[in-house]
Amino acid sequence: MADSPRAQKPLDLFGIDGLLLAEDRDMRDTVRSFLDDQVRPHVPGWFEAGSVPVRDLAPQLGELGLLGMHLEGYGCAGTSATAYGLACAELEAVDSGIRSLVSVQGSLAMFAIWRYGSEEQKQEWLPRMAKGEAIGCFGLTEPDFGSNPAGMRMRARRDGEDWILDGTKMWITNGSVSDVAVIWARTDASDGETVRGFVVPTSAPGFSAREITGKLSLRASVTAELVCEGVRLPASAMLPEARGLSGPLSCLSEARFGIIFGALGAARDALETTIAYTQDRDMFDKKLAGYQITQTKLADMTLELGKGMLLALHLGALKDAGTLRPEQVSLGKLNSCREAIAIARECRTLLGANGISGEYSPMRHANNLESVLTYEGTSEVHQLVIGQALTGLPAFR
Repeated sequence: MADSPRAQKPLDLFGIDGLLLAEDRDMRDTVRSFLDDQVRPHVPGWFEAGSVPVRDLAPQLGELGLLGMHLEGYGCAGTSATAYGLACAELEAVDSGIRSLVSVQGSLAMFAIWRYGSEEQKQEWLPRMAKGEAIGCFGLTEPDFGSNPAGMRMRARRDGEDWILDGTKMWITNGSVSDVAVIWARTDASDGETVRGFVVPTSAPGFSAREITGKLSLRASVTAELVCEGVRLPASAMLPEARGLSGPLSCLSEARFGIIFGALGAARDALETTIAYTQDRDMFDKKLAGYQITQTKLADMTLELGKGMLLALHLGALKDAGTLRPEQVSLGKLNSCREAIAIARECRTLLGANGISGEYSPMRHANNLESVLTYEGTSEVHQLVIGQALTGLPAFR
């Protein structure tokens, strides 16, 4: 009898490594090695406890060059967008909460300052944030306004040369451990009643943050409610280059790019965990992996994972070329999140009762992906973005 063929990893079937530049592949492998050694062993405990040591973890991520890694200057690594995406995949293969920490720090808080801030703001915050010495958060979502940021109630009013902020933000990653918050608010008539961003030190009088507990998803992540009660800021706290919703929405598009890769990382880890389990698990006197139904499930999941990664790499190439459009980001976010959560759920079924144990990752990934499916644009919102691109007609209202 001929020898059995060598078992392959799911993405090996697509020849993914051959599509990557050597430096991007090296970055991916470095991140994977660090996470496997220093982070992955702790994640099940953090998830169960509902906490993560952000202050201890951030400097390690900064030393590796992961914080704001795709930005240029100010201590940032200046990698390709594709390298950043691959790093996000590795981070989320460990846990979505860890990728969220990095995404919010680099693609929301740091990117907002890097893209729209003054030189003084950049010099004050970005080098420390890149090292993980200062933690940032991004305050856009409010208790009653998530998918419709135009309805925000956070207000900024003039008082002489200063600005006074009043209002509440909700579901803010890193919020209660941050040193600086990028807060978006609607200004008064003196500024034309538009939306502006403010760089707010969390030590400012009137600023407070309350950690949200009891979550069933993203438990290895810090999530908070932010409250501004008469927070007085100098005029220099405003992001000078951002005016209107285009500012925060461009930051969200930046972060969504990382999710395109990240969600697929969670799916890959769930699938690889499940393949290994079925190869070891005996069922009716043979390996679970040897049954036709098992193999058809594994084949279908591998196909969707590989198609998603090919799309992600294509979008990464477009971003590196400077031609990536927001509706294309929506294509990637919608596909990656939808397929990743389906893969994680299907993987859970193959693990049977063991699938609900924290010893195995698929159900934890599935729980996390419920949040990833929702934040930074729900699937329905991205469907409407794509629909508008196809028809030229907005259907949001």
